[in-house]
Amino acid sequence: MVDIATRVHNHNWKIDPIVRSLIDTDFYKLLMCQSIFRNKQDTHVTFSLINRTKSIRLANIIDEGELREQLDHARSLSLSRGESTWLRGNTFYGKRQMFRPDFMEWFEGMRLPAYHLEKYDGQYELTFEGKWPEVMLWEIPALAVLMELRSRAVLKGMGKFELQILYARAMSRLWEKIERLRQIDSLRIADFGTRRRHSFLWQDWCVQAMQEGLSYRFTGTSNCRIAMKRDIEAIGTNAHELPMIYSALTNSDTELAQAPYKVLADWHEEHDGNLRIILPDTYGTEGFLHNAPDWLSTWTGIRIDSGDPAKGAETAIRWWKSRDEDPTKKLVIFSDGLDVEKIAELHAQFSGRVKVSFGWGTLLTNDFTGLAEDRLAPFSLVCKAVSANGRPTVKLSDNPNKAMGPADEIIRYKRVFGVGEQTAMKVTV
Repeated sequence: MVDIATRVHNHNWKIDPIVRSLIDTDFYKLLMCQSIFRNKQDTHVTFSLINRTKSIRLANIIDEGELREQLDHARSLSLSRGESTWLRGNTFYGKRQMFRPDFMEWFEGMRLPAYHLEKYDGQYELTFEGKWPEVMLWEIPALAVLMELRSRAVLKGMGKFELQILYARAMSRLWEKIERLRQIDSLRIADFGTRRRHSFLWQDWCVQAMQEGLSYRFTGTSNCRIAMKRDIEAIGTNAHELPMIYSALTNSDTELAQAPYKVLADWHEEHDGNLRIILPDTYGTEGFLHNAPDWLSTWTGIRIDSGDPAKGAETAIRWWKSRDEDPTKKLVIFSDGLDVEKIAELHAQFSGRVKVSFGWGTLLTNDFTGLAEDRLAPFSLVCKAVSANGRPTVKLSDNPNKAMGPADEIIRYKRVFGVGEQTAMKVTV
């Protein structure tokens, strides 16, 4: 087992790149990338860093030179032979050759495109522009670099014994959570913590702890590199990025209203089984389900990623029943801001009514709250598509505090998708 405290202490000597592999990313990014490569590869997009926690002034914490060094290193990476073999030959979701030869040939030659970095008012303005399949692959490594550089900045100067105690406390905290979760016999839970992890080494340790502590209850990780390294399932389907960009490319309100379903129609042609998971909240879950075509109700399940999770699940159950589908045969994946108490509560409320699963993110891989004088507490950092072919993107969400886009476009999207009053909820992670 890696001695994390020693490795963290050694970070001061700058021998440890944060991102060492192009597959140190979430599995759904690769699935979406292949779909985009097939359907929209010439779309020109801009992605931008967005720090929702304004009190964390990253440009005052992270050295710009170190940030550029890490980003430049990420740009030097390419697939190794072993990584390519794993992607080409492994079985994902019961399917061999998930990734087509033409996509793999492109991916093997791909390098991350250039970035643009500036400072403004204590924050970093980090943007990426270019063709969609290339630019989208910056999202996860960019977040991983910034999150870990923040961790390193806080930990810099700590002695080895102080670091040993810090990580011992964090390990003990996670193990106590695992002991509580193992009491839920029918639990199904995966690691979704790549994007806002404390560090790669810590995420890898958390995954190993989940493997040992939860056994069959732990279903896998979203992180491809860790899945390959630990010989476990790579977990993931699709994300808000797809409907946001498809919608930005439309030319009328009528086309806009159909864009989220066009995304899933393209997905339907490529994937089946447990990869047919609906993410309905980009422009409001209730309106999305109300206007959804009947064929979508036959999909395997739904992922709930914003708003009140119990309300979202109840909405999905009512929708399945209205379409003569049996909810007990459907999968509901909860993935927003979860920790042990909420996981236990949701499992008790919906187990037996639907198939319940959890994607546990930031509070699995970055719960250092109260440690290091609380300077390591997790915060909400995202990297989102902000334009496509020169047009702004919009996300409404079931939580208005997660909405993004120009104000006039937000108003238009709310009108087109029939989004009324929403309940604002605190965004922690």
